[in-house]
Amino acid sequence: MCGIVGYIGKRDVAPLLLEGLQRLEYRGYDSAGIVVTSPKTSGLKMVKAKGRVRDLEAKVPARFKGTTGIAHTRWATHGAPSDVNAHPHLDAEGKVAVVHNGIIDNASDLRRKLEADGVEFLSETDTEVLVHLIARSQATKLEDKVRETLRLIEGTYGIAVMHADFPDRIVVARNGSPVVLGIGEKEMFVASDIAALVAHTRQIVTLDDGEMATLKADDFRTYTTEGTRTTAEPTTVEWEAASYDMGGHDTYMHKEIHEQADAVDRVLRGRIDDRFSTVHLGGLNLDAREARRIRRVKILGCGTSYHAGMIGAQMIEELARIPADAEPASEFRYRNAVVDPDTLYVAVSQSGETYDVLAAVQELKRKGARVLGVVNVVGSAIAREADGGIYVHAGPEVCVVSTKCFTNTTVAFALLALHLGRTRDLSVRDGKRIIEGLRKLPAQIAEIMEQEEDVKKLAQQFADARSMLFIGRVRGYPVAREASLKLKEVSYIHAEAYPASELKHGPLALIEPALPTVAIVPDDDLLEKNRAAMEEIKARSGKILAVAHQHQEKADETIVVPKNEDELDPILMGIPLQLLAYHTALALGRDIDKPRNLAKSVTVE
Repeated sequence: MCGIVGYIGKRDVAPLLLEGLQRLEYRGYDSAGIVVTSPKTSGLKMVKAKGRVRDLEAKVPARFKGTTGIAHTRWATHGAPSDVNAHPHLDAEGKVAVVHNGIIDNASDLRRKLEADGVEFLSETDTEVLVHLIARSQATKLEDKVRETLRLIEGTYGIAVMHADFPDRIVVARNGSPVVLGIGEKEMFVASDIAALVAHTRQIVTLDDGEMATLKADDFRTYTTEGTRTTAEPTTVEWEAASYDMGGHDTYMHKEIHEQADAVDRVLRGRIDDRFSTVHLGGLNLDAREARRIRRVKILGCGTSYHAGMIGAQMIEELARIPADAEPASEFRYRNAVVDPDTLYVAVSQSGETYDVLAAVQELKRKGARVLGVVNVVGSAIAREADGGIYVHAGPEVCVVSTKCFTNTTVAFALLALHLGRTRDLSVRDGKRIIEGLRKLPAQIAEIMEQEEDVKKLAQQFADARSMLFIGRVRGYPVAREASLKLKEVSYIHAEAYPASELKHGPLALIEPALPTVAIVPDDDLLEKNRAAMEEIKARSGKILAVAHQHQEKADETIVVPKNEDELDPILMGIPLQLLAYHTALALGRDIDKPRNLAKSVTVE
């Protein structure tokens, strides 16, 4: 959600930090700030601004030099967006600066105690508590001041700390919110997201929860919050800076929708085993005997990842004949669920850092469950916590709303379902059938993209709708869920998704000419049932857009999607609805890459 960038070295730091903040704009934010210093100057210099990074940049004076600095983009949790509530925060003497991602749960209690001791707070934020606690610490080393403060903190944090008395270092710490170190030549970087680093270095170290680091220009060291040294081995980032550029498109969302054919090709590459009609998923760390002992699969995710999990659960049941279901991780972690040793748990997250999913994984691990991760970011927290998993190889996804990662995640679940099926009772013939279907996907996605102009014209018809209904049965229902979410996220049009079979149990009361319905109508054994649902809507003068494999007479408009295998059809049927959401939002003049109130990586509750 919020973004952190830091640098220590020989270069002029302000331009580097502003560039890093711009690369983190996709995460969602409402204000930004920067603080700098150097061994040759005295004190800290700070600028903050409500609004975009460009608003901050306009306020930075020409003489704002330094070689060490930290910067932040804030997504409000405590206190409304404002210059004062923006990070960094300073203590009363202007010696300590802190940027912070996360939420301090006991901030109110700590604030009351500090105010009773005469501390005056300038902001409404929980973060300012950290600043004053660090400033009041009697420890002689900055690392110890930060460590003492963190012992008093309850909640989640990714922090970077500077102190005017220690201009040669930045101290950082992580608990539940990402902190990544970037290793350069006699310079060091820190960020909450690799995107801010790749223009300068591809050598990174990702901190674990409960871990801290001290960064100096020519060195770094990592250690626990208790002070024990840890061993951090740098890894090489797969993606280059160009992967985060817009590539000639007007928005990242448009670019990422159009990258899906190539992205799906990547997730399949090197994984198909034609000899045995199965797939290679070595990262699962699950041998055939262990796979055969699985009696149930539980998939956990949030938002789009949850919807991908719903599609995944259906494919696992159909192909592997293992009972499977998906549940929002945010609900699962609070309901004291029964953890079964014969259940395989699968945690899904684009960033690999989604806090609700990570917390569910940690609780499952504590109870002895086997957990797999399905994530996009190599080395992310969920990838490290899980027993094994599948990287979806979608590439960097910058737009807040997920498109290509959703599609690649559903393909990854198809691979997992095929793998589990072939270790059990799925025949060679059916294995070959699914493999042939998987190989068709990139070309079929490209075929869908050729319809963009037609979808754009349809979007013009829906731009003035106040609300829309999305329906589908069985395989089509998760597609409807995800499509309605996309429209809500990016266009701000209210949308709801229902199983088509539930129409007569309530939602039919809403049907009228002003409420358009999008119907997911795959050409499978439920085709006539779906057509009957459209009949019910037309009988009440409802307007229908069908997404189907053939023209639907009862629909006012039909988007025809290429036919694949029944089990794989949901992967394709949502793609034109991504384009529909995009062009509807475009017609309404929305800020497509940065929808209001949303953030890319949700690392707080």
